[in-house]
Amino acid sequence: MQERKKLGEILLDYEFISERQLSEALDRQQKEHAGKKIGEILVDLGFCGDAEVTRALALQFNLEMVFIEELHIPKKVVEKVPAELAKEQTIIPVDFNSGVLTVCMSDPLDLDSVDKIGFVVNAQVECVLATPSGIRDALTNLYGVAEQELIEQMKANTADGLEIGTRGADDELADIDGEEDDAPIIRYVTGVIADALKARASDIHFEPMPNRMRIRYRVDGVCFESKSVPKRLQGPIISRIKIMAGMDIAEKRKPQDGRIKIKLLNRDIDLRVSGLPATQGEGIVMRILDKETLLLGLEQLGFHQSDLEVFNKLIRRPNGILLVTGPTGSGKTTTLYAALNTLNRPDRKIITAENPVEYHLEGINQCNVSHKIGFNFSRIIRAMMRQAPNIILVGEIRDLETADNRYPGSFSRDTSYSRLCIPTTRPRP
Repeated sequence: MQERKKLGEILLDYEFISERQLSEALDRQQKEHAGKKIGEILVDLGFCGDAEVTRALALQFNLEMVFIEELHIPKKVVEKVPAELAKEQTIIPVDFNSGVLTVCMSDPLDLDSVDKIGFVVNAQVECVLATPSGIRDALTNLYGVAEQELIEQMKANTADGLEIGTRGADDELADIDGEEDDAPIIRYVTGVIADALKARASDIHFEPMPNRMRIRYRVDGVCFESKSVPKRLQGPIISRIKIMAGMDIAEKRKPQDGRIKIKLLNRDIDLRVSGLPATQGEGIVMRILDKETLLLGLEQLGFHQSDLEVFNKLIRRPNGILLVTGPTGSGKTTTLYAALNTLNRPDRKIITAENPVEYHLEGINQCNVSHKIGFNFSRIIRAMMRQAPNIILVGEIRDLETADNRYPGSFSRDTSYSRLCIPTTRPRP
């Protein structure tokens, strides 16, 4: 059996290095880097590059060398090997044919990795070689950052008191201005929210696409595309948002809701977060609840003077029902909060049912819907009528029971997603 040529000899034969350079590298290996491979030392010294060493290794072990950045690897092949295993073993699957999985690696002597992958995939494994830098880049492009690694990194980098998870109304708001040491994904998500605030957006849409993730803002009721990020960043960005909102990052099959309270650009901001699984991945919508806009007076809402006079007369009537409807972002909540601020006096009892309470108004009794314990709108309406209110506000009419519960026959299913401000029949003092 012919003895295999040494790596240094192959590099010399192909004139990738000189004899002096090989001698210096061997001397360095013996004196300073006993456990380091000669190829790595030659690259560290700048005598040759990764590609030359990989080419020599391919010749030494009679393997094929590929330039992984030039390969088109089908998604079904990538999915053959779990991301965690690929990153742990530093390999890239590049082909699967007739029960044989071809993987790309940089160390032809790493037989343990080949055995482990063959066991997990339950297939025969063949190897081709690529440069270490090429494999590292491919791991990032194809698999992104490992999810658990990303989670730990995010938790470790929530600096300056930015807590994650759902928090109550009495919790202090976090200040995330000027975070300099955060990980790139954390800074990116914070920047997207800040840009949306500057654009006066009411919603931020993170939408998975086949080859990218689209980010859109809704401004004055109209969506426009703001940013587009590579598909490989979709998972880390969605995970970051779900962590901030107190959502289950492991659950990717069911819709989820969450809430984020932060202080950004010297403003207290609430974000209602909704996640919806789709064919290209989870879509996230963040509703921006800016307390500065929710405290506007009726005069600041842009009413024509004649309409403002009519609206003021309507909300001051001693009895009746005022129904406020409109599409998403049209200003229903802002209008009703402005009306409540106008009506809020010490001699009036006001109760609201909201999902969730978007801003806490002093002097007003606000009830937060909790479907987990059956505390829904219809139940709150029945309970609040025993509290002797002058005015009640029902945040949403999403079902027939809520519409008919107290006022049978008054509404149809067409009133779903509306806001309802109901002065009761109790006369004013």
